[in-house]
Amino acid sequence: MQLISQTAVEGIPGPSYAEAYPRLEGLNFNDGKLFTQGQPYGAYAKLRTASPVCWHPEPEGWPGFWVVTRHADVMRVNGDPATFSSQRGGILMNTPKPGVGHVLLGRASLDTMINLDAPNHLQLRREHMPFFTPGYLKTLTQKVQGEVSRLIDGMAAKGDCDLVEEFSSRLPLYTLCEILGVPEADRPKFLHWMHYLEMAQNLAADQAAAPLAPSLELMQFVADFNNNVEEMFAYGQHMLHKRRQDPQADLMSAIARAQVDGQLLSDEYLDGSWLLIVFAGNDTTRNTLSGAMKLLTEFPDQKAKLIAQPELLGNAADEFIRMVSPVIYMRRTALQDAMVADQKIAAGEKVVMYYGAANRDPTVFENPDTLDVARANANKHVAFGYGPHVCLGKRVAQIQLEEAYRQLLGRLPDIEWTGEIDIAPNNFVHAIRKLGVSIAPRH
Repeated sequence: MQLISQTAVEGIPGPSYAEAYPRLEGLNFNDGKLFTQGQPYGAYAKLRTASPVCWHPEPEGWPGFWVVTRHADVMRVNGDPATFSSQRGGILMNTPKPGVGHVLLGRASLDTMINLDAPNHLQLRREHMPFFTPGYLKTLTQKVQGEVSRLIDGMAAKGDCDLVEEFSSRLPLYTLCEILGVPEADRPKFLHWMHYLEMAQNLAADQAAAPLAPSLELMQFVADFNNNVEEMFAYGQHMLHKRRQDPQADLMSAIARAQVDGQLLSDEYLDGSWLLIVFAGNDTTRNTLSGAMKLLTEFPDQKAKLIAQPELLGNAADEFIRMVSPVIYMRRTALQDAMVADQKIAAGEKVVMYYGAANRDPTVFENPDTLDVARANANKHVAFGYGPHVCLGKRVAQIQLEEAYRQLLGRLPDIEWTGEIDIAPNNFVHAIRKLGVSIAPRH
């Protein structure tokens, strides 16, 4: 199977056709620091209303892209992979440039299932499916219940704490490692790897902007970053090749033994598969768990409703995911000229869908900026994508959210966000690094 890292294109400079909608002045979605206060919902609202398909220029050396913000248009692009390709340029806003960032990390971010188009995408997806069936998930749910209880025991004993450190980072890690079949002794390593992966984008930007003599602090962080990333990939290669020789009943073995057109995956695609499962299987659930606590504190009436009506937890999980929208965007590349919301897009141009904007579209969600745990159409969100690339692990995320808040609100009903929060400068995921919570009532 051809490597995407050798064939992906950045996109052609545009726009090639007349712009149907005005540009939003001052818009810079390339800047990760813009997202350190949360997603720019004000800008999203302006775009949906005045410029639903808006041309976004980029810094010198990059071609620019179309910003898509309305729910219907995000569904349109996601649902037409024959026109809007993941493989042509990858799903990230920009393909890695030579000499910037970590070479292996950049390559692996391209050589992975999420960037494939049909038919190879479906072949690989089928290999993962046995670990997301109702029967498997029933057993997994029981394990998640036990881990949630154990984590809450620790929080209750500690008192006020950082929810990310004590709970939100640990539950998805446990769940992911159970699905993969990672030995317990190796699991703490994943927390370190996740920290550095979330900082990858900001590190690349800092390196590009650094003077000829970067600071000692930056040099040390780069060294730590490189060491952790290399350790992560080396561990993945070791475990995946081990599973090829001695398969177990786990997802790691399924990845290791997956075939496309009768051939086992190359080491490059093993690296990409490892990166995808470690990041996607952990980060999005972690950030929704944290974001949900913030939301329940901001909307105390909804917290009270959930405590009084725990049967709403399943629906509430979708509402949390809609409101948090942990994956900020996904990119596609047009394979042919196409129309989206009266805007003509040229073959080769980049199209970037903003899920947080689509999930606050008032034409779909009434009072979209308000948390409503009983919202009738909460499951219409696009936070997991739509079409052939819809997230395989979405039910795993929902199970963790439901069980986490069932027990958190049942055992610690006075838990709330203190106002302390730290969000990473990342424009791809809403990465909450710290969220202070109080356990007992505050007076």
